[in-house]
Amino acid sequence: MNRHDFLSGIHAVYKPRNYLEIGINDGRGLRRSKTRTIGVDPAFKITAEFECDLQMVKATSDDFFARENPIARFPEGVIDFAFIDGLHIFEFALRDFMNTERLSAPSSVIVFDDMLPRTVGEAARDRFTYAWAGDVYKVITVLERYRPDLVVVPLDTEPTGLLLVLGADPTNTVLKDKYDEILAEFVVKDPQPVPDEIIHRRQAAEPSAVLALPVWADLIAARESGARPASIDAVGELRGTATYVSNPAAVNPGRPSARPARPTFVRRVRRAIKQRL
Repeated sequence: MNRHDFLSGIHAVYKPRNYLEIGINDGRGLRRSKTRTIGVDPAFKITAEFECDLQMVKATSDDFFARENPIARFPEGVIDFAFIDGLHIFEFALRDFMNTERLSAPSSVIVFDDMLPRTVGEAARDRFTYAWAGDVYKVITVLERYRPDLVVVPLDTEPTGLLLVLGADPTNTVLKDKYDEILAEFVVKDPQPVPDEIIHRRQAAEPSAVLALPVWADLIAARESGARPASIDAVGELRGTATYVSNPAAVNPGRPSARPARPTFVRRVRRAIKQRL
């Protein structure tokens, strides 16, 4: 499933009253929204058409969240659905989550983009590949370690995976309190190793199975009660159900994979040039 198709699926099953997108680029993700929406990007270049009540904010996410009431446009006073797709650098993505969560509720849905890079090159902090995820995948480990109260589910979507986070607690300050400690451990210069389970998506869930769960109705009902739905734990049980075949692990360390990995960026460019000629 493509990442934008998953966003459309969330809008369909969860029916958010509002939507926040950090990093809107050309608007292909933003145009999936039909509800009251805020899009934040310091250098957006919109090419899509929209069918929603939209506020465009030309600013960095840090500057946006520093405003007195950044979500004043949302009469509910909380963020129902947020998509974090800003700068592909770990500490920026972590701050975007921290700032989003403090404006969220237990019924909120938060999704990260670019959480499952397919190669070490795609996971570099300094971009040199066509498809680029950066090192934001480290957010998965941080949330699992420091916030076990959250339901954290990687999703096997094209091209570079998503992360679904449920059970937000705006009163929790653990990430803020441990921020310097976290950065000291996780901010590493390139080249840096990428865990095998990230490259091969061993903990990822099948996105269509996640969308088919009954939890979405419970999340909608929880908007009124303010309680954390117990059914969100079932989403975590789908981890590891995806079948990712683009980068299969080798049959044994001494032999190549049974199926070849995707062509490199250089080979794709050469192929495209030949086709045009």
